[in-house]
Amino acid sequence: MGVEKYFYRYGKATFTLFLINVAVYVVESILSGNPLSISIEVLARLGQWNYAVLNYGWWWQLLTAMFVHVGILHIGFNMYFLLMMGRQLEGILGPKRLVMVYLVSGLAGNLLTLLLLPPNSVSAGASGALFGIVGTLIVIMGVVGGNMQGALINAFVLFLINSLLPSVNIYAHLGGLVVGMAIGYYYGKRIKRHLMARMYGYGYY
Repeated sequence: MGVEKYFYRYGKATFTLFLINVAVYVVESILSGNPLSISIEVLARLGQWNYAVLNYGWWWQLLTAMFVHVGILHIGFNMYFLLMMGRQLEGILGPKRLVMVYLVSGLAGNLLTLLLLPPNSVSAGASGALFGIVGTLIVIMGVVGGNMQGALINAFVLFLINSLLPSVNIYAHLGGLVVGMAIGYYYGKRIKRHLMARMYGYGYY
């Protein structure tokens, strides 16, 4: 069965995103000559260097940065949470919407990073996208379960705990989380209407 079992276990979109992140890290490691820690030169090229985005027109970095990681522990933790949280959201919304949440949330986090961190800042990581996935999950459960207050508290605690870690880009986390929560609210409402329609037997459009 080979690799197909992992697509089945984690979801085809989630595992594809995982493979892309790992493949990019392999390239980073080769360019850096070190698989454990990526050089700042490589991160400035493949990640998000605010100065290059603003002055060289490297706007593509706002997308590539969400697949770039600074070291083996960084990608290890992020890919673990991608597999655990991504497959849950993919099971609820499907593969296309999972990818949409990843990309839109990651982009929001990187744009906020561009606006609020100094021009010489270099950042990278899937954290903004992952916060978007988790924010979407939390709010969907809050809306469907009728406990939005609990969902907002959970989201705030998640952000607070992760913001205390060293060398964390809190702006990427915040941007991804807020956008993910907005997406979760939209789909949570749709799911709840659908469940109510099935429960009471009226049409759903």
